[in-house]
Amino acid sequence: MITIPQRELRNNVSEILRRAEHGERFTITVAGRAVAELGPSIAAAGLGTTVAELWRILERTPVDSDWAGDLRRMRYEDRDSAQDPWSN
Repeated sequence: MITIPQRELRNNVSEILRRAEHGERFTITVAGRAVAELGPSIAAAGLGTTVAELWRILERTPVDSDWAGDLRRMRYEDRDSAQDPWSN
């Protein structure tokens, strides 16, 4: 990660933001102390997805029936063992 002082960021903000958009990461310092990190956004880094894409993935992925059964069983166990804190 590249370290740059706050003054350099201020003087070259357009260039540094352009570099960050292309994947570079920076540590910003003030008086020699690291105070912030700057890097690509999640979308620019390709780490995010759209809701529509998530639904397509879920539609193509079969549900593990054992896992679904375990979740259902745990939900009922939790409900049956829960105590109402306001019932006193």
